[in-house]
Amino acid sequence: MRAEPADRAEQVSQLLFGECYTILNTQGNWLQVELATDRYRGWIDQKQHTPVTAAYFQEWKESRHPRVLDLLQVVKGQEAVIPVGIGNYLPFFDGQHLRLNEQLLQFNGRAANAEAVSPVAELVQVALSFLKAPYQWGGKSVFGVDCSGFVQQVYGVCGYQLPRDAYQQVEAGEEVHFVAQTQPGDLAFFSNAEGRIIHVGLLLENQQIIHAHGEIRIDTLDHQGIYQQDRKRYSHQLRIIKRIING
Repeated sequence: MRAEPADRAEQVSQLLFGECYTILNTQGNWLQVELATDRYRGWIDQKQHTPVTAAYFQEWKESRHPRVLDLLQVVKGQEAVIPVGIGNYLPFFDGQHLRLNEQLLQFNGRAANAEAVSPVAELVQVALSFLKAPYQWGGKSVFGVDCSGFVQQVYGVCGYQLPRDAYQQVEAGEEVHFVAQTQPGDLAFFSNAEGRIIHVGLLLENQQIIHAHGEIRIDTLDHQGIYQQDRKRYSHQLRIIKRIING
């Protein structure tokens, strides 16, 4: 998904397999879309568009869909084998098949239960699955992910829908006032010199934080911010910590 209808335009986010969206506008071969999950907007090339019926779209919006748990798996159809990664959607999955419009596709991998809200331990395990994934601005997959895309996908796999960007995510949950009071699964937000939220990471045990900075990595959090032991310096200035769920 791009900021403008052009291949050279900034990537602002990504569409994952199985996601639905509304078309807002067209310009040449480009479609401006709004995701049904978080209402995020961007432009996609028309070649990436797969139309669905109005009935399917409505049913999709009214349902909760399992997400892929394996780092990489495939969905098999009669004419194609489609790679899918962790966090991708499995619409109307019955344990063996998923449905895209009227087409049934087979999936034999691990899927998160769409109806269950996972405990904190599972949230942390999903986060750790992304370790060493490369940083990519606007990315939401294990092949390239940014800080807020990482947090959104980890929570999404575990049954929580968060907004797309860090400045939106900071509005969720309740404030944790001291770093020493943090729990695994808490979110720490970081600001620039102007006070704007520019980064987010997920807390682990012992004030460790997993976040996207060059890659998905684990560093230490204190009252000042993120300290990178390997570089002997702080990389981000702490602004606020929020608790989305209680462990």
